Amino acid sequence: MDLGKNVINQQAGMAKKIMTDSEKVAAHLQQLPAEQFAVVQLLRSAILETDKSVAEHIKWNSPAFYYCGEIKAFDAKEYKRDIVVLNLHRGKILLVFPTGARVNDQPLLEGTYTDGRRTIAIADREDAEIKLKGIQAVIRSWLRGVEK
Repeated sequence: MDLGKNVINQQAGMAKKIMTDSEKVAAHLQQLPAEQFAVVQLLRSAILETDKSVAEHIKWNSPAFYYCGEIKAFDAKEYKRDIVVLNLHRGKILLVFPTGARVNDQPLLEGTYTDGRRTIAIADREDAEIKLKGIQAVIRSWLRGVEK
């Protein structure tokens, strides 16, 4: 009797749980140091609460938020669904808006990248709390520009 085949057959019969995008984001965030986790969780909640058409997933190995509603057809390389990506490298928190240049009159947005990116740097929890309403305003402005 080959016990190896038996183990493989038992494993094949077990259903693997497929994680939702939100569960993947939560698992990704669990790897962060406690202080950074708290700040990112604060930002995550505020971003998701901004509008019901904002969803989350992991993209570019980072938590990312995108428009999940109806949208006019577009070239995928234009990133028209991508709202903001949380760049969490080297202990820093940087909100990257891949198409942020299309958002006007938002003083929080920084940068003049030729590809249209704009950013918001977050220093710590206090800085995040100060900027939350402004971040939500940027997202609402971005959502108003969606071509449906």
